[in-house]
Amino acid sequence: MKKWQQRIGPWLMNHLALPTDVMLELPRITMIGQIHVYIENHKGLVVYSDTELKLKTNKGYIKISGSSFVLKMMLPEEILLEGLITEVKFIPD
Repeated sequence: MKKWQQRIGPWLMNHLALPTDVMLELPRITMIGQIHVYIENHKGLVVYSDTELKLKTNKGYIKISGSSFVLKMMLPEEILLEGLITEVKFIPD
């Protein structure tokens, strides 16, 4: 089944104009300065404190470091974090 998805995915992206992040199930990260980060298409919260946030994704983890973190919104596949963000790092599996 996975090989079929790898073959049909690029065709669907080209012919149906579907976004790459949707087809490949990749996270979408939107940052506004150092104070606001919105992450879509994650698979769950692993670590949360006032200085660190770590989320599971299909390809690994997203780690956000900083200070004074506040979760403003958390939905099954979306999260909104505010605080002073000093680092956003992707950690592959």
